[in-house]
Amino acid sequence: MNRAELKTFLSHYSLFRDLDDLEIEKIADIAITREWNKNSHVFMQGEPIENVYFIHQGKIKIYKSDVNGREQIVNILKNGEMFPHVGFFRKGGYPAFAEVLEPSILAVVPISHFERVLVENPELSIKVFKVLGEKIVDLQERLEAQVLNNTYEQIIKLLIRLANLYGEKQEDETVLLKAEFTNKDLANMIGTTRETVSRTLTKMKKDELIETDEHGNMIIDMDVLLDELL
Repeated sequence: MNRAELKTFLSHYSLFRDLDDLEIEKIADIAITREWNKNSHVFMQGEPIENVYFIHQGKIKIYKSDVNGREQIVNILKNGEMFPHVGFFRKGGYPAFAEVLEPSILAVVPISHFERVLVENPELSIKVFKVLGEKIVDLQERLEAQVLNNTYEQIIKLLIRLANLYGEKQEDETVLLKAEFTNKDLANMIGTTRETVSRTLTKMKKDELIETDEHGNMIIDMDVLLDELL
């Protein structure tokens, strides 16, 4: 990605959308683009926090791992998203792993340089806080789901969340969720087992709460799933 492409790419982020050309140039001045291969890691849990990353192309899995090697998926990020959000205000090590799920191109911004730009552009600081606030609300809702809901309800809420984030709305108002997540991925997102997710999805298909097409994509009627939570 050349400099002009980098500026255009960054300007499409909601975080930078209202900045003028000169302000975007300040961000582009401190950013570089790098490519990562599938299955590589952008950073490892515990490594010193140095950069913030903006996804131009690809898919990144953010996950934690305990002493026994068990994964807990925090998020799956795609084009147009940034990570880690804690990078702006946290010192120390990265709180999770960032694994590349498909060949990816990222814009890399050193945090020390970005902080200087934030100081010079207070309106950008406000936007960063807004994005962080949205992430905090999302994490809070997911934590509440784990505490207050049984596994069946957690799986339904997970499907609704993924459909909202990554689904494609169809003409009949259903949402197509492509088969990008394995049952193991879904299980790791809510801290259950692959077998439990598989068994639950099979039951939901039998009960006609969800459908799948010939490609394994899930067809979701959001109203049907929401009614199941009542």
